[in-house]
Amino acid sequence: MLAKKKKILFLGESYRADAITWVNGLKEFGDFEIISWELKTPNNCLHNRILRIFEYKFAIFKIKKIIKLHKPDMVIAERTTSYGFLAALSGIKPVVIAQQGRTDLWPEKSILLPLKKIIQHYAFQKADLIHAWGHVMTISMREANVDMNKVLVLPKGIDLLKFGNKNNADPEKICAIVTRSLMPEYRHDIILKSFAILNEKGIDFVLTIIGDGTQLSKLKELAKKLKIENKVIFAGRISNIELPKLLQQSNFYISTPITEGVSASLFEAMACHCYPIVTDIIGNQSWIKHRENGQLIPVDDFKTLAEELIWSFENSEYRNNAVLKNRKFVEENANYNTNMKIIADKYHQLINTNSPN
Repeated sequence: MLAKKKKILFLGESYRADAITWVNGLKEFGDFEIISWELKTPNNCLHNRILRIFEYKFAIFKIKKIIKLHKPDMVIAERTTSYGFLAALSGIKPVVIAQQGRTDLWPEKSILLPLKKIIQHYAFQKADLIHAWGHVMTISMREANVDMNKVLVLPKGIDLLKFGNKNNADPEKICAIVTRSLMPEYRHDIILKSFAILNEKGIDFVLTIIGDGTQLSKLKELAKKLKIENKVIFAGRISNIELPKLLQQSNFYISTPITEGVSASLFEAMACHCYPIVTDIIGNQSWIKHRENGQLIPVDDFKTLAEELIWSFENSEYRNNAVLKNRKFVEENANYNTNMKIIADKYHQLINTNSPN
């Protein structure tokens, strides 16, 4: 008789690329059945945030109904200060939570910070396993006095077959790509301003911006104002199937967030031989060394970004060596097949440990 599949209740935004990778990996390498639940109200404006708070208050009752119906063997959740807290309250064992950024206590000047700290502390205490997708995340965990024996430091990884190393970008011009959501913290305006400088200098380029978000209309207007709208492609939200092809048509990957945990999009770009230029913040410093395998630029400094773009474009031999190093690094450290098998095996071990039988 075939053994019944183990069931996992996933609490989080299932449409996000990170969540899709996590869930699909557990199905593929752990043969798990996944039941998903997420808040229905988008967190994209003040009105919706208020509605979302009310929805959150009653979320645990909805989750308990799902538990009664499906009887999951464990619960996993992303973001320690929201879904992670709900997972801790669910009554299911084992509980696995994942911190999403360098810290989930964000924004750092929020008036709700004291409450978030209490919620996070509870989630950390109740969790049987805590995911840190990279070492940068462990800094805030240690500051919060987390039991580090419960922490697994390992990125989910990326599919190295899908994100192959065959790059066909035009070597005669800058073909840049940005794959971060169009939210204020990713500073797409800085990228546009830097490309306006390139345009003034007569340097040929095409800039492809993937994704959607609250800044879309403002960014389109800015591109027009800077007179580069004919060289900027706003591709919108695309499927993960289309993304590798667009990366392989690009020779530069640019990401300018003001905060960063572990970026799967950076790994995807590195795997596809896109040369990375990213902000000089702790999350990026873990993977990129300045002018060794990419470039680090100060936050909100569009002039330096333009200068570094020009330098790296003119030094093509250096770039070619760097992208080869990056592909090897991703193969050794962020292989989806290897890392998700480790994670899935760990979940089976946790379920067996917590099983009443």
